[in-house]
Amino acid sequence: MALQHIVQIILLQCIVGIFCFPSTGKDATCGYESCNKGKPGMINVHLIPHTHDDVGWIITVDQYFYKQVQWILDGVVAELKADPTKRFIYVEQAFFTRWYNEQDQETQNDVKKLVNEGRLEFILGGWSMNDEAATHYSAIIDNHKLGFEFLRQTFGECGRPRIGWQIDPFGHSREQASIFAQFGFDGLFFGRLDYQDKEQRMKNKTMEFVWEASPDNLGPSADLMTCVLFNLYMPPGNYWWDVRHISHGGNPDFFRDDKKLHDYNVDQMVKGFIEEVSKQANSYKTNHLIMTMGSDFNYVQAHMFFKEMDKLIKYVNAKQSEGSKVNLLYSTPSCYIKELNNDNIVWSTKQDDFFPYADRAHTFWTGYFTSRPALKFFSRSINSLSQAAKQMAAFAGAADNSTVQRALHHLAAVVGVSEHHDAITGTSKQAVAYDYAQRLSEGVTSGQVVIDNFYSVLQPKTETPPPAQIYCGLLNISICSVTESAEKFQVTLYNPLAKQVNYITRVPVANSKYSVYAPNGKTVIPSDIFPITAETKRLRGPRSKSVKNELVFDAVVPPLGFATYFVVPSSKFGFSAKEVQPSKNTVIQGKYISVTFDKNGHLASMTNTLTDATVPLQQNFLFYPAHGGKCTGNSTEQPSGAYIFRPADNSVRELKLTKWEGVYKGSLVQEARQIFGDWTSQVIRVYYDRPYVEVEWTVGPIPFSDQIGKEVVTRYSIPGFGNKGVFYTDSNGREILERRLNYRPTWKLEQTESVAGNYFPINALIAIKDGKSDLQFTVLTDRSHGGSSLNDGDVEIMLHRRLLYDDCKGVGEALNETDLVVRGKHYLLLNKVSQAARQYRPLAKEIFLKPLLTFSDSQLSPSDYIAKFSSNWTGMYRNLPDNVHILTVEAVPGTPVVPSPPDTTPFLIRFEHFYEVGEDAALSKPVTFDLESVLYPYKIVGVHELALGGNILASDVQRLKWKTKNNKSGEQNLAQHLEGNVVTLGPMAIVTLQVDILTNCVYWSRFYF
Repeated sequence: MALQHIVQIILLQCIVGIFCFPSTGKDATCGYESCNKGKPGMINVHLIPHTHDDVGWIITVDQYFYKQVQWILDGVVAELKADPTKRFIYVEQAFFTRWYNEQDQETQNDVKKLVNEGRLEFILGGWSMNDEAATHYSAIIDNHKLGFEFLRQTFGECGRPRIGWQIDPFGHSREQASIFAQFGFDGLFFGRLDYQDKEQRMKNKTMEFVWEASPDNLGPSADLMTCVLFNLYMPPGNYWWDVRHISHGGNPDFFRDDKKLHDYNVDQMVKGFIEEVSKQANSYKTNHLIMTMGSDFNYVQAHMFFKEMDKLIKYVNAKQSEGSKVNLLYSTPSCYIKELNNDNIVWSTKQDDFFPYADRAHTFWTGYFTSRPALKFFSRSINSLSQAAKQMAAFAGAADNSTVQRALHHLAAVVGVSEHHDAITGTSKQAVAYDYAQRLSEGVTSGQVVIDNFYSVLQPKTETPPPAQIYCGLLNISICSVTESAEKFQVTLYNPLAKQVNYITRVPVANSKYSVYAPNGKTVIPSDIFPITAETKRLRGPRSKSVKNELVFDAVVPPLGFATYFVVPSSKFGFSAKEVQPSKNTVIQGKYISVTFDKNGHLASMTNTLTDATVPLQQNFLFYPAHGGKCTGNSTEQPSGAYIFRPADNSVRELKLTKWEGVYKGSLVQEARQIFGDWTSQVIRVYYDRPYVEVEWTVGPIPFSDQIGKEVVTRYSIPGFGNKGVFYTDSNGREILERRLNYRPTWKLEQTESVAGNYFPINALIAIKDGKSDLQFTVLTDRSHGGSSLNDGDVEIMLHRRLLYDDCKGVGEALNETDLVVRGKHYLLLNKVSQAARQYRPLAKEIFLKPLLTFSDSQLSPSDYIAKFSSNWTGMYRNLPDNVHILTVEAVPGTPVVPSPPDTTPFLIRFEHFYEVGEDAALSKPVTFDLESVLYPYKIVGVHELALGGNILASDVQRLKWKTKNNKSGEQNLAQHLEGNVVTLGPMAIVTLQVDILTNCVYWSRFYF
């Protein structure tokens, strides 16, 4: 009887929604149906209560959460519960997930109810609001997917974001808009665009438009309705009732609505707000206006802000009885977008991007394209580690391994935090930058957990556990404890690309007599011993005495698989590595590329025998003295800082070549070494069978003794190369955009900074083309930079910055990384224009997704090792077409989008066509392949196409449609790429699939070799 009574209580609690989870959304009133309704014939002003919560900036992520964010969410939820008309939007899932998981069951159920009723709406949905200049597209997708997955698993369909909300990033990329469209978003809002552009848009009423984010490739399916916010993302005028705003010097007017008071001000307040509405209405086309009611970390005292907005709505709307046509309502960005769509008007379009961004004359936000270059590289590297780790966990069958899944989530989360628009941008305080770096380092530790599990599952052939695989994170300065100390060791390379790669492997070693055995344990492969450079010795510090050499060999690694190479001391009669000595030669060359130097060691020319092309090629290191100044209203006093690039007088100072260390010619690679003074050096390499030149540059610490801030650049120059002020840069590593000096496609630019105003973000490459010779010179990068082509034949890339002044944009301190030395790589290509993409497209993938190297120190002989452990394995059993890349392979923990059949493991797999229309005569064509052929021998039980974010079936996405002046934006729903098990991809298309695989086949693959 007691048990029956308990069951009755639980059922009753389920009915009233106290104990059980609320609806996942199918029967809920979230979405467009939940919107507060406006009034016909009125100017409907949509008040958007919101908070912009930076995932680190002035203080760290944790400090922001405990000092502000938790109180914001506590207060907002209480206010929403008390009044069903109120609305609130929330963005940053790095904060919300943390807060939600700390709540008791009753509060969590309250939140679910608010979400299901559309009163609390998640906008954007990313782990952080990512930057758009310095971020790689894979990280942008993963950043949002991480947040999407929490929202899907927790709130169902009502938690799915429909709107992009990039209100604070400092310029906006076209690829970001394309990604949002492919997520299934209906619109995008942002606040920052060039002041000249905004002035023209306000005048022409084009503050809202359809952004054609992939006009030549994806077409209308990548179109996105885009709205520029009038007040950046703040409230209008003095109608900003937040305690943080007041504490920062704000002086808002509060409603004094008791008529007995001497300073009764309701009429004044109403009149002032209606004037704000009228001013904004002059810049927009419809009778709907959006008013952002919030800002950075607003609503710590939510009741105060909401109480004043209640009064604003009450008193402004009361004026309608006197003939006012202004109607205020609580709303959300998605409700506003839906009203614009309902108006069914014709919109203007845009096809370029919003870089560079200037908020006034002489104030171009192009410095952050390069600020903190070491952090930019660290973020890129850990993103690459994350891609490999997801694959490894999937192939090891770790979907149900809670330890591995926690490690993967943590790794994805630290990457997501690092993509924030004050993290990877380098625009936080120094202490916060250290915190970001520490988090990324902790991500490496999580990656090690996944690596250990992968090899423990896939290596053993017997019951003997395999040797520990150690990840060495400082190989770029020749530090690895295993290779420095072990008499013999193994190098295991995991290749995250879906094609075989040949990877020149460099490892620090203590001696000079080694033999390298191939994965079969029998074949000794060619290898070289190079002395480490003087600069590397300096960077190694006290450890330099233990290592004097680098062992270099060419590793062949199978697709989505690993290969183990064995390094043993060479015997008197065995084949050993060739010791390389310096020479006075002035030419380095390989099978395809040769580079010459003049007698003083300066770069002189480059030849590509594949295209029978030779060009004179010069290269210099230079720096722009940075402009000093004060934080005033006068733009002529604008200093250079973390955000802003402003040379003092647009002149540069050259760093002279001070030492030519000669040429080192090995059997696999030849290299030349140069030193430029006390703090800059480089190594230029040509590989035997690679069609590019590798330039490894080292800069820093930048000196300050002369009290001059410095913006250090390298400049590659081809005299006579006629690119006529036109150059090309990538958009987040994907589509290529044309740039022109002193030009913007959508307005007539009045240029105020001839250098900084012509800098653009370089995420993967920058290129120039010569019309006469039909040659293209391309430079690929290993991280994000700013760059330009300021003179014909020049490619200029900023490498490092150290500055004396804060640039008055909020960070409150100078960008002064005192002891920072930065080392990076550029890859130079010289091709016919028609053949260039065939070289740079796959090379860009190889640069981003290098093999993941781990090391072990088993003292077994190669043959004994192979008897116990696999030394060669692949998860790929058929080659993909040459224009297709596997972007993602990961096992899906928890509940998949489509329920999986019994005894299956759902995988999330993304394939992408990585050529654009017209880039290559053959590889730019659409491509079709059969999944069963590619994924053999995995048994596919089911396959479903999802939207790019992996949180909804592609067929269930019904995007709003928009009319445009050019009539190109017709069908704007997601393109479908799947028919049965056959995938068809057009240029630049990405398909996201849930593939249900028979579970025992996941493990079967380990025995394939």
